[in-house]
Amino acid sequence: MAITRALTHAARAVKAGGSASSSRGFSVLTAAEEFPGVPAISPAPKKGSLSSVTTLPSGLTIVTETASLTSTIALTYPHAGSSNESPSEAGASLANRYLAFKSGSGLSSALIIRNLEDVGATLFASAGRRGSTLGFTAARDHAAFVAPLLSTISSFEKWDVKEAQSLAASEVEEASSNAQVSLTDQIYAAAYGAQSSMGRSYYTAGASRSSIMSFRERTYTLNGAVLAATGVSDHEAFVRMVEEEFPSSTVEATAAPAVVTSSYLGGEARLSAPSTGYTHVALAFEGPTSSPVMNVLKHCLTMSGVSAFASPGIMGVYGGCVPGDASATLDGLTKAVVSAPTDAIVAKAKAVAKAEALRTLDAGSKSLADAMTASILDSCGFSAKALADSYDAVSSVDVSNAYSAMVKSKLSLAAVGDISNVPYHATIASRFG
Repeated sequence: MAITRALTHAARAVKAGGSASSSRGFSVLTAAEEFPGVPAISPAPKKGSLSSVTTLPSGLTIVTETASLTSTIALTYPHAGSSNESPSEAGASLANRYLAFKSGSGLSSALIIRNLEDVGATLFASAGRRGSTLGFTAARDHAAFVAPLLSTISSFEKWDVKEAQSLAASEVEEASSNAQVSLTDQIYAAAYGAQSSMGRSYYTAGASRSSIMSFRERTYTLNGAVLAATGVSDHEAFVRMVEEEFPSSTVEATAAPAVVTSSYLGGEARLSAPSTGYTHVALAFEGPTSSPVMNVLKHCLTMSGVSAFASPGIMGVYGGCVPGDASATLDGLTKAVVSAPTDAIVAKAKAVAKAEALRTLDAGSKSLADAMTASILDSCGFSAKALADSYDAVSSVDVSNAYSAMVKSKLSLAAVGDISNVPYHATIASRFG
């Protein structure tokens, strides 16, 4: 089995590294090894990061870069978010997050975890409305050997599924007490309709075993997935390993998973919790599809003195206050939105957004892998220069057009907490004409 071969290679690599260091004699020590801290006479020049992208016949896109000192390997399934759940699968995305690194492809959970830990890997798994990701960060020398473990095909052992259901229920309970999570859920419910796949909460418990299985089998496929790897010096060798070791990676791509779509509607959603003694409100609108334009416009709103948020297809502003100040808070949010950004504000917001985007590339191996994946999904390519150029290309006209389209879209009003003094949707919507 391919994954078993990979584990054997990993074990040999770890052993080889240990024997080489133990058998090295004093006579072969370099000056730097014998006298630590001595500067090199001819130091090697620092090399910049080089990125490469390959899409396999299976539909899996592989993106690597060369400079990271540690290696993060992340496999993202963009269709495995809760927005792609059918009504009968509600909660399946959350539960499947907890099936990451569980039994599959003939391997037990214990064996999978032990082999990852043997190379010092730090594991992570995440999911949300727009996809799911699992991966690990490890020393770059051995990371590629255990990468095939990310593609194990779940065997849905009863104990694994029960544990996933239990952990999902605990996360839902914790999320229900978080005001920010609740407000986010209400924003999406108002924008897309509470019964739509995008409007339903990601934090949904009670997914059945059959729905968990059907959702995973339908959405956790290589076609359309992205494998991001940092600290990989030989892209072609890494691609060959994936072709040989990942299940079905050499098979021609089958049809991509059917995507459940939700249209932006605009509306109102409220969650009453008077005992909190606090009010959280948000105004949302349909947002631009371009990530650079979206991020620049978000910073334009932030520079108006309010808290802003942006996500593909939706953006807006939010705030909190004591119940008696709800109208005044909404007045402030409304004023920030109806004030069109000036050219000076756009220029400043553009610089901030560009710096923020580039900073993620230097914020650690995992942050870099996340940025690589996002770039592939957004533009089908990745490079630091292309990312910088995408922000340089944003003009004041682009931002002005995006702003005009935003304020002309239907308003979504969300409120959580003590909502007794929050004006209703029609009252606020009339302010945007």
